[in-house]
Amino acid sequence: MKTAELTSADNYFEDFEVGLLLRHARGKTVTEMDNVLITNMVMNTAEGHFNEHAMKQQDARGIFAQRVVFGGINLSMVLGLAAQDTAEQCLCELTLDKIRLSNPVFHGDTLCAYSEVLARSDADRPDAGIVRFRHYGMNQDDKLCVEAERTVLLKRKSHWAHK
Repeated sequence: MKTAELTSADNYFEDFEVGLLLRHARGKTVTEMDNVLITNMVMNTAEGHFNEHAMKQQDARGIFAQRVVFGGINLSMVLGLAAQDTAEQCLCELTLDKIRLSNPVFHGDTLCAYSEVLARSDADRPDAGIVRFRHYGMNQDDKLCVEAERTVLLKRKSHWAHK
């Protein structure tokens, strides 16, 4: 099977117009395992991610009364949910910046992803173009939890699509 047959017929550079807003098909419920395993794997020592007892004791001071999911996990999940539509034809990840974690995510929350096309331009090679996305992660209550901008080098349909 040829590589082109393993990917969809769209999501190439030409398929993204500035202003396009995509709602990605899947959501992901964040589990305790996601948070604790990955937080410990990356050696994040902030107790707020893995010490429930400490969080309950701090509640009287107005801090969250339960563990908060590590923001790196939330960002990764949103990018992963967006990948099927925005990374399938990606040749190179160029930048990831303007990351904002605006609302907490807790165990059991579900994140959904949206992507907006901010810009697109020619690349220095004829078989690809550059697209800049803004990715949004919303929880089940429609609160914005994650926002980030990502620039990628995408294949051009004219050069890569199966004919």
